[in-house]
Amino acid sequence: MPWSVAGLRLGRDWVAAPDPAALRTRWAALTGSEGAERERLFRPSRSRGPDAGAAALPGQRSAATARFADEPGPCPDPVRVLREPFDEQWLLPDQRLIDVARPELWRVRDEHQLFLVETPEPLVTAHLPVGRLGRLGRIRPLHRRPGAAEPNLAPGLLPLLGARHGGRVEAEDVLCWILAAARPGPRGYEVPLAADPERWRAGLELGRRLLGVQLRGARGGEPPRLPGGRRPYVRSAVTGWPHELAYDAESETLSLGSGTVSPVPSGAWEYEAQLVRVLPAWFAARTAHRGPDAEGLAALGPAEWPQSWTSELLALVTTLAMLAELAPERAAFEPGPGLSAEALRAAGVLPPPAWARRPASVLDHQEEGPGGQFALL
Repeated sequence: MPWSVAGLRLGRDWVAAPDPAALRTRWAALTGSEGAERERLFRPSRSRGPDAGAAALPGQRSAATARFADEPGPCPDPVRVLREPFDEQWLLPDQRLIDVARPELWRVRDEHQLFLVETPEPLVTAHLPVGRLGRLGRIRPLHRRPGAAEPNLAPGLLPLLGARHGGRVEAEDVLCWILAAARPGPRGYEVPLAADPERWRAGLELGRRLLGVQLRGARGGEPPRLPGGRRPYVRSAVTGWPHELAYDAESETLSLGSGTVSPVPSGAWEYEAQLVRVLPAWFAARTAHRGPDAEGLAALGPAEWPQSWTSELLALVTTLAMLAELAPERAAFEPGPGLSAEALRAAGVLPPPAWARRPASVLDHQEEGPGGQFALL
Protein backbone atom coordinates (compact mmCIF):
# COMPACT_ATOMS: atom_id res chain seq x y z
CA MET A 1 0.00 0.00 0.00
CA PRO A 2 2.44 2.69 -1.21
CA TRP A 3 0.37 5.80 -0.51
CA SER A 4 0.24 6.75 3.16
CA VAL A 5 -0.73 9.94 4.94
CA ALA A 6 0.31 11.23 8.34
CA GLY A 7 -2.44 11.59 10.91
CA LEU A 8 -4.69 14.61 11.18
CA ARG A 9 -3.75 17.26 13.73
CA LEU A 10 -6.79 18.92 15.26
CA GLY A 11 -4.95 21.58 17.25
CA ARG A 12 -7.86 21.79 19.73
CA ASP A 13 -9.63 18.88 21.38
CA TRP A 14 -13.03 20.51 21.63
CA VAL A 15 -13.80 19.96 17.91
CA ALA A 16 -14.16 16.21 18.58
CA ALA A 17 -16.36 14.50 21.16
CA PRO A 18 -18.13 11.21 21.87
CA ASP A 19 -21.51 12.98 21.69
CA PRO A 20 -22.63 14.87 18.54
CA ALA A 21 -25.08 17.01 20.53
CA ALA A 22 -22.16 18.29 22.63
CA LEU A 23 -20.42 19.49 19.46
CA ARG A 24 -23.50 21.49 18.45
CA THR A 25 -23.63 22.99 21.94
CA ARG A 26 -19.97 23.96 21.69
CA TRP A 27 -20.52 25.52 18.27
CA ALA A 28 -23.43 27.58 19.62
CA ALA A 29 -21.34 28.76 22.57
CA LEU A 30 -18.45 29.75 20.31
CA THR A 31 -20.53 31.56 17.70
CA GLY A 32 -22.52 33.29 20.45
CA SER A 33 -19.37 34.77 21.97
CA GLU A 34 -17.44 37.83 20.83
CA GLY A 35 -14.04 39.46 21.04
CA ALA A 36 -11.66 38.20 23.69
CA GLU A 37 -14.14 35.58 24.91
CA ARG A 38 -14.38 34.03 21.44
CA GLU A 39 -10.59 34.07 21.19
CA ARG A 40 -10.31 32.27 24.53
CA LEU A 41 -12.90 29.64 23.63
CA PHE A 42 -11.43 29.06 20.15
CA ARG A 43 -7.94 28.32 21.54
CA PRO A 44 -5.96 29.70 18.56
CA SER A 45 -2.80 28.05 17.30
CA ARG A 46 -0.23 29.18 14.75
CA SER A 47 -2.27 27.47 12.04
CA ARG A 48 -5.83 28.36 12.99
CA GLY A 49 -7.61 31.20 14.74
CA PRO A 50 -10.91 33.10 14.45
CA ASP A 51 -9.38 35.49 11.88
CA ALA A 52 -8.19 32.73 9.51
CA GLY A 53 -10.17 31.43 6.56
CA ALA A 54 -9.76 27.98 5.03
CA ALA A 55 -10.99 25.91 2.13
CA ALA A 56 -14.06 23.73 2.49
CA LEU A 57 -13.31 20.14 3.36
CA PRO A 58 -14.00 17.89 0.36
CA GLY A 59 -17.40 16.28 0.60
CA GLN A 60 -18.69 18.89 3.06
CA ARG A 61 -20.60 21.14 0.69
CA SER A 62 -22.27 23.24 3.40
CA ALA A 63 -18.96 24.19 5.03
CA ALA A 64 -18.26 27.91 5.25
CA THR A 65 -14.95 29.31 3.95
CA ALA A 66 -15.12 32.94 5.10
CA ARG A 67 -13.09 34.01 8.11
CA PHE A 68 -14.70 32.53 11.20
CA ALA A 69 -14.70 35.92 12.90
CA ASP A 70 -16.69 37.43 10.00
CA GLU A 71 -19.13 34.66 9.14
CA PRO A 72 -19.11 31.41 11.15
CA GLY A 73 -22.03 30.01 9.16
CA PRO A 74 -24.31 27.20 10.36
CA CYS A 75 -23.02 24.36 12.47
CA PRO A 76 -21.70 21.60 10.16
CA ASP A 77 -23.17 18.16 10.70
CA PRO A 78 -20.76 16.13 12.87
CA VAL A 79 -19.16 13.16 11.12
CA ARG A 80 -18.12 9.84 12.61
CA VAL A 81 -14.36 9.40 13.12
CA LEU A 82 -11.96 7.04 14.87
CA ARG A 83 -10.49 9.03 17.76
CA GLU A 84 -8.55 6.27 19.54
CA PRO A 85 -8.05 2.58 18.78
CA PHE A 86 -11.61 1.15 18.75
CA ASP A 87 -13.09 4.45 20.01
CA GLU A 88 -15.50 5.94 17.47
CA GLN A 89 -16.41 9.56 18.19
CA TRP A 90 -17.67 12.63 16.27
CA LEU A 91 -15.94 15.60 14.64
CA LEU A 92 -16.99 19.06 13.44
CA PRO A 93 -15.86 18.92 9.77
CA ASP A 94 -14.80 22.56 9.39
CA GLN A 95 -11.24 23.12 8.16
CA ARG A 96 -11.18 26.55 9.85
CA LEU A 97 -11.15 24.70 13.18
CA ILE A 98 -8.57 22.01 12.33
CA ASP A 99 -4.84 22.68 12.16
CA VAL A 100 -4.00 19.92 9.62
CA ALA A 101 -7.12 18.30 8.17
CA ARG A 102 -5.47 16.24 5.37
CA PRO A 103 -7.96 17.11 2.58
CA GLU A 104 -6.49 14.35 0.42
CA LEU A 105 -8.08 11.83 2.81
CA TRP A 106 -11.44 13.59 2.77
CA ARG A 107 -11.45 13.42 -1.04
CA VAL A 108 -11.38 9.62 -1.00
CA ARG A 109 -13.61 9.15 2.05
CA ASP A 110 -16.85 7.47 0.99
CA GLU A 111 -18.97 4.38 1.65
CA HIS A 112 -16.46 2.17 -0.20
CA GLN A 113 -13.32 3.31 1.61
CA LEU A 114 -11.41 1.54 4.33
CA PHE A 115 -8.42 2.94 6.21
CA LEU A 116 -5.53 0.87 7.51
CA VAL A 117 -4.08 2.60 10.58
CA GLU A 118 -0.54 1.85 11.64
CA THR A 119 -0.62 0.80 15.27
CA PRO A 120 1.40 -2.08 16.75
CA GLU A 121 -1.37 -4.35 15.45
CA PRO A 122 -2.91 -3.44 12.06
CA LEU A 123 -6.22 -1.66 12.61
CA VAL A 124 -8.85 -1.16 9.90
CA THR A 125 -11.74 1.29 10.11
CA ALA A 126 -14.43 2.59 7.80
CA HIS A 127 -14.26 5.97 9.56
CA LEU A 128 -11.65 8.67 9.07
CA PRO A 129 -8.93 8.20 11.73
CA VAL A 130 -8.44 11.37 13.77
CA GLY A 131 -6.24 10.24 16.65
CA ARG A 132 -4.64 12.25 19.38
CA LEU A 133 -0.96 13.06 18.93
CA GLY A 134 1.02 9.84 18.92
CA ARG A 135 -1.95 7.54 19.46
CA LEU A 136 -2.57 6.63 15.81
CA GLY A 137 0.15 6.18 13.21
CA ARG A 138 0.16 6.73 9.48
CA ILE A 139 -3.01 6.12 7.51
CA ARG A 140 -3.17 4.00 4.35
CA PRO A 141 -6.44 4.22 2.40
CA LEU A 142 -7.43 1.04 0.59
CA HIS A 143 -8.48 3.03 -2.49
CA ARG A 144 -6.78 5.99 -4.16
CA ARG A 145 -9.97 7.43 -5.66
CA PRO A 146 -13.64 7.73 -4.65
CA GLY A 147 -15.90 4.85 -5.59
CA ALA A 148 -13.14 2.26 -5.08
CA ALA A 149 -11.91 3.20 -8.57
CA GLU A 150 -8.22 2.44 -8.00
CA PRO A 151 -6.57 0.29 -5.33
CA ASN A 152 -3.80 1.75 -3.21
CA LEU A 153 -1.56 -1.20 -4.01
CA ALA A 154 1.72 -1.58 -5.84
CA PRO A 155 0.89 -1.73 -9.57
CA GLY A 156 0.96 -5.30 -10.82
CA LEU A 157 0.44 -6.89 -7.41
CA LEU A 158 -3.17 -8.03 -7.94
CA PRO A 159 -2.51 -9.72 -11.32
CA LEU A 160 0.57 -11.42 -9.88
CA LEU A 161 -1.32 -12.80 -6.88
CA GLY A 162 -4.24 -13.86 -9.07
CA ALA A 163 -1.98 -15.80 -11.42
CA ARG A 164 -0.08 -17.35 -8.52
CA HIS A 165 -3.13 -18.48 -6.55
CA GLY A 166 -5.48 -19.41 -9.37
CA GLY A 167 -8.24 -16.84 -9.17
CA ARG A 168 -9.14 -13.18 -9.15
CA VAL A 169 -7.67 -11.26 -6.22
CA GLU A 170 -9.32 -8.05 -5.03
CA ALA A 171 -7.84 -5.15 -3.08
CA GLU A 172 -9.81 -6.15 0.02
CA ASP A 173 -8.25 -9.62 -0.17
CA VAL A 174 -4.81 -8.06 0.21
CA LEU A 175 -6.09 -6.04 3.17
CA CYS A 176 -7.37 -9.23 4.81
CA TRP A 177 -4.01 -10.90 4.20
CA ILE A 178 -2.26 -7.95 5.88
CA LEU A 179 -4.48 -8.33 8.96
CA ALA A 180 -3.57 -12.00 9.22
CA ALA A 181 0.11 -12.00 8.24
CA ALA A 182 1.62 -8.55 8.86
CA ARG A 183 4.04 -8.17 11.74
CA PRO A 184 5.83 -5.04 12.99
CA GLY A 185 9.41 -4.68 11.81
CA PRO A 186 12.19 -2.09 11.97
CA ARG A 187 10.82 -0.23 8.92
CA GLY A 188 7.10 -0.64 9.59
CA TYR A 189 4.88 -3.62 8.88
CA GLU A 190 6.51 -6.61 7.25
CA VAL A 191 4.00 -8.38 4.99
CA PRO A 192 5.23 -11.70 3.58
CA LEU A 193 3.28 -12.72 0.47
CA ALA A 194 2.49 -16.43 0.46
CA ALA A 195 3.79 -18.47 -2.43
CA ASP A 196 1.58 -21.43 -1.52
CA PRO A 197 -2.11 -21.13 -2.54
CA GLU A 198 -3.25 -23.13 0.50
CA ARG A 199 -1.51 -20.76 2.92
CA TRP A 200 -2.90 -17.80 0.96
CA ARG A 201 -6.47 -19.10 1.32
CA ALA A 202 -5.94 -19.82 5.03
CA GLY A 203 -4.68 -16.28 5.58
CA LEU A 204 -7.64 -14.80 3.72
CA GLU A 205 -10.09 -16.79 5.83
CA LEU A 206 -8.50 -15.56 9.06
CA GLY A 207 -8.16 -12.00 7.76
CA ARG A 208 -11.81 -11.83 6.73
CA ARG A 209 -12.87 -12.78 10.23
CA LEU A 210 -10.56 -10.14 11.71
CA LEU A 211 -11.83 -7.52 9.28
CA GLY A 212 -15.48 -8.31 10.01
CA VAL A 213 -14.91 -7.90 13.74
CA GLN A 214 -12.92 -4.68 13.40
CA LEU A 215 -15.48 -3.03 11.11
CA ARG A 216 -18.29 -3.68 13.62
CA GLY A 217 -21.07 -3.72 11.05
CA ALA A 218 -19.89 -0.67 9.07
CA ARG A 219 -20.66 -0.47 5.34
CA GLY A 220 -23.87 -2.44 5.83
CA GLY A 221 -22.16 -5.53 7.18
CA GLU A 222 -23.44 -7.77 9.93
CA PRO A 223 -22.32 -6.61 13.41
CA PRO A 224 -20.20 -9.24 15.17
CA ARG A 225 -22.04 -11.32 17.75
CA LEU A 226 -20.83 -13.64 20.45
CA PRO A 227 -22.56 -17.04 20.76
CA GLY A 228 -25.81 -17.19 22.67
CA GLY A 229 -25.24 -17.21 26.42
CA ARG A 230 -22.00 -15.25 26.00
CA ARG A 231 -23.49 -12.05 24.68
CA PRO A 232 -23.20 -9.06 27.03
CA TYR A 233 -26.45 -7.54 28.26
CA VAL A 234 -27.41 -4.61 30.48
CA ARG A 235 -28.34 -6.20 33.81
CA SER A 236 -29.10 -2.89 35.52
CA ALA A 237 -29.47 0.48 33.80
CA VAL A 238 -27.05 3.33 34.28
CA THR A 239 -28.71 6.03 36.40
CA GLY A 240 -27.23 9.41 37.20
CA TRP A 241 -23.62 9.84 36.15
CA PRO A 242 -21.17 6.95 36.66
CA HIS A 243 -17.93 8.09 38.24
CA GLU A 244 -15.91 4.95 37.66
CA LEU A 245 -15.67 1.80 35.59
CA ALA A 246 -15.02 -1.39 37.54
CA TYR A 247 -14.74 -5.07 36.65
CA ASP A 248 -15.36 -8.20 38.69
CA ALA A 249 -13.58 -11.14 37.08
CA GLU A 250 -15.40 -13.82 39.06
CA SER A 251 -18.88 -12.76 37.91
CA GLU A 252 -17.66 -11.26 34.62
CA THR A 253 -19.52 -8.07 35.46
CA LEU A 254 -18.66 -4.57 34.28
CA SER A 255 -19.98 -1.79 36.52
CA LEU A 256 -20.63 1.83 35.55
CA GLY A 257 -21.81 3.42 38.77
CA SER A 258 -25.20 1.83 39.42
CA GLY A 259 -25.29 0.18 35.98
CA THR A 260 -23.97 -3.31 35.27
CA VAL A 261 -23.19 -5.24 32.09
CA SER A 262 -22.49 -8.97 31.92
CA PRO A 263 -21.13 -11.34 30.89
CA VAL A 264 -17.95 -9.46 29.97
CA PRO A 265 -15.09 -11.89 29.22
CA SER A 266 -11.80 -11.12 30.89
CA GLY A 267 -10.24 -10.94 27.43
CA ALA A 268 -12.37 -7.89 26.64
CA TRP A 269 -11.54 -6.16 29.94
CA GLU A 270 -7.82 -6.82 29.56
CA TYR A 271 -7.60 -5.99 25.86
CA GLU A 272 -4.90 -3.39 25.21
CA ALA A 273 -3.99 -1.16 22.30
CA GLN A 274 -0.63 0.57 22.49
CA LEU A 275 -0.20 -0.61 26.09
CA VAL A 276 -3.47 1.06 27.15
CA ARG A 277 -6.56 -0.89 28.17
CA VAL A 278 -9.27 -0.03 25.67
CA LEU A 279 -12.37 -0.15 27.91
CA PRO A 280 -11.04 2.18 30.67
CA ALA A 281 -9.72 4.57 27.99
CA TRP A 282 -13.13 4.54 26.26
CA PHE A 283 -14.85 5.38 29.56
CA ALA A 284 -12.31 8.11 30.39
CA ALA A 285 -12.99 9.80 27.04
CA ARG A 286 -16.70 9.98 27.88
CA THR A 287 -16.15 11.52 31.30
CA ALA A 288 -13.34 13.92 30.29
CA HIS A 289 -15.68 16.93 30.04
CA ARG A 290 -16.52 16.49 33.75
CA GLY A 291 -12.91 16.24 34.87
CA PRO A 292 -11.06 18.88 36.92
CA ASP A 293 -8.85 19.77 33.97
CA ALA A 294 -11.69 20.38 31.52
CA GLU A 295 -12.17 24.02 30.63
CA GLY A 296 -13.72 26.20 27.97
CA LEU A 297 -15.65 24.41 25.24
CA ALA A 298 -14.13 21.04 26.16
CA ALA A 299 -16.08 21.20 29.44
CA LEU A 300 -19.41 21.24 27.60
CA GLY A 301 -20.94 17.78 27.35
CA PRO A 302 -23.99 15.75 28.30
CA ALA A 303 -25.32 16.20 31.85
CA GLU A 304 -26.72 12.66 31.93
CA TRP A 305 -25.19 9.44 30.62
CA PRO A 306 -26.65 8.94 27.10
CA GLN A 307 -28.33 5.59 26.52
CA SER A 308 -26.56 5.38 23.16
CA TRP A 309 -23.22 5.14 24.98
CA THR A 310 -24.37 2.00 26.77
CA SER A 311 -25.27 0.48 23.40
CA GLU A 312 -21.82 1.45 22.09
CA LEU A 313 -20.27 -0.18 25.15
CA LEU A 314 -22.04 -3.48 24.46
CA ALA A 315 -20.78 -3.43 20.86
CA LEU A 316 -17.25 -2.59 21.98
CA VAL A 317 -17.19 -5.40 24.55
CA THR A 318 -18.25 -7.82 21.82
CA THR A 319 -15.54 -6.55 19.46
CA LEU A 320 -12.76 -6.80 22.03
CA ALA A 321 -13.89 -10.23 23.24
CA MET A 322 -13.87 -11.63 19.70
CA LEU A 323 -10.49 -10.07 18.90
CA ALA A 324 -9.08 -11.55 22.11
CA GLU A 325 -10.37 -14.96 21.02
CA LEU A 326 -8.75 -14.58 17.58
CA ALA A 327 -5.42 -13.30 18.94
CA PRO A 328 -3.84 -16.75 19.56
CA GLU A 329 -4.85 -17.94 16.09
CA ARG A 330 -3.38 -14.84 14.50
CA ALA A 331 -0.17 -15.13 16.53
CA ALA A 332 0.22 -18.75 15.44
CA PHE A 333 -0.52 -18.13 11.78
CA GLU A 334 2.37 -19.06 9.50
CA PRO A 335 2.31 -17.63 5.96
CA GLY A 336 4.67 -20.34 4.72
CA PRO A 337 7.29 -19.76 2.02
CA GLY A 338 6.93 -16.29 0.56
CA LEU A 339 7.32 -14.73 -2.84
CA SER A 340 10.88 -13.49 -3.15
CA ALA A 341 11.86 -9.89 -3.71
CA GLU A 342 13.41 -11.03 -6.99
CA ALA A 343 10.07 -12.43 -8.16
CA LEU A 344 8.30 -9.19 -7.21
CA ARG A 345 10.89 -7.12 -9.05
CA ALA A 346 10.66 -9.35 -12.10
CA ALA A 347 6.87 -8.84 -12.14
CA GLY A 348 7.30 -5.06 -11.91
CA VAL A 349 5.72 -4.88 -8.45
CA LEU A 350 8.89 -3.65 -6.74
CA PRO A 351 9.83 -0.95 -6.42
CA PRO A 352 6.47 0.85 -6.68
CA PRO A 353 6.65 3.94 -8.91
CA ALA A 354 6.90 7.37 -7.34
CA TRP A 355 3.39 8.36 -8.46
CA ALA A 356 1.92 5.45 -6.45
CA ARG A 357 3.29 7.04 -3.27
CA ARG A 358 1.42 10.30 -3.90
CA PRO A 359 -2.34 10.98 -3.76
CA ALA A 360 -4.23 10.67 -7.03
CA SER A 361 -5.57 13.80 -8.73
CA VAL A 362 -9.30 14.02 -8.04
CA LEU A 363 -10.75 16.50 -10.52
CA ASP A 364 -14.35 15.35 -10.88
CA HIS A 365 -15.80 18.12 -8.70
CA GLN A 366 -15.13 21.70 -7.61
CA GLU A 367 -13.99 22.63 -4.13
CA GLU A 368 -14.50 26.01 -2.56
CA GLY A 369 -11.31 27.66 -1.37
CA PRO A 370 -10.84 30.36 1.29
CA GLY A 371 -13.23 33.25 0.92
CA GLY A 372 -15.42 31.47 -1.63
CA GLN A 373 -12.79 31.11 -4.38
CA PHE A 374 -12.61 27.81 -6.22
CA ALA A 375 -9.64 25.69 -5.23
CA LEU A 376 -7.21 24.40 -7.85
CA LEU A 377 -6.35 20.74 -7.25
